Amino acid sequence: MDDYILLKYVHILSSTLLFGTGLGTAFHGWMANRSGNLSATTVVNRNVVRADWLFTAPAVIVQPITGVWLAYITGYPMDSGWLLAAILLYLLVGACWLPVVWLQIPMQHLAEAALAAGTDLPRLYHRYAAIWFALGWPAFVGVLIIFYLMIAKPEL
Repeated sequence: MDDYILLKYVHILSSTLLFGTGLGTAFHGWMANRSGNLSATTVVNRNVVRADWLFTAPAVIVQPITGVWLAYITGYPMDSGWLLAAILLYLLVGACWLPVVWLQIPMQHLAEAALAAGTDLPRLYHRYAAIWFALGWPAFVGVLIIFYLMIAKPEL
């Protein structure tokens, strides 16, 4: 396997992990929050945090490295419109993802504390969950547009 194919393989695999893990954890987190089952919410929150550290964070690091490297190898100028748009969208997605990661940790702790105390989730948990959910939408749409830009490479 030549370097280009290996690099492209890693880039596509990491984008799949990034998108798939993000979508999967968002779905499970949202459904657990809607369930009203505190035990389920607690377990899902713990696993969402783990999944982000195990899968999403490494993919977030690998994506720009392999993307820039691929552009260099293939001769695409870094100032190509579609590539600049993809990079800007990636930064926007990251700007949504970082607060989401921060929110998930206190959400996990709040759920664990409520479960241990036998109480309902506090209002703060629900406020964090609403922000977490809202930030997921621009990130999701941004990644879909990035996929389009990577495939179509339109003149912009």
